[in-house]
Amino acid sequence: MHDVLSTITRSDRLLLAVSFICLAAAGTTGSVVETVTPTLAATAVAIAGVYGVASYATRVSRRTLATLALGFWVAFLSLTSFHLVGLETVGLAVPGNVAVYVYSLDALTWGTLLTACAATAFLGFREYGATTSADAPEEKVLESESYDTR
Repeated sequence: MHDVLSTITRSDRLLLAVSFICLAAAGTTGSVVETVTPTLAATAVAIAGVYGVASYATRVSRRTLATLALGFWVAFLSLTSFHLVGLETVGLAVPGNVAVYVYSLDALTWGTLLTACAATAFLGFREYGATTSADAPEEKVLESESYDTR
């Protein structure tokens, strides 16, 4: 027997990876540059990243989306320890170019934060949609009941 990889699962992961890269790039660019054109470009890239997370959220189960959101929040909170120490300090502790480490940690922090926020928001939308659609039939029954006033 041949094991067949699901192309949907593979494309979902690719979509999520591209979204993460977009959000990381947008966050880093927006925090470093103070001119209008790069900020507008970073905003457009961030919108593309959020759209990617939204598309991913519609393709996976609520449990998968909840796990994803939790994972990105844990990753974000873990990365904040580097910010407490100082990104330059971390960059000096590791051999190589300090600026590359600072930029990379900054991009990872923004990417995890924005992806966690987007995944949590879309999870909230799905949960709200699940509860309102479950309550709707009961409300319709109550509204359509006729009361005998005899």
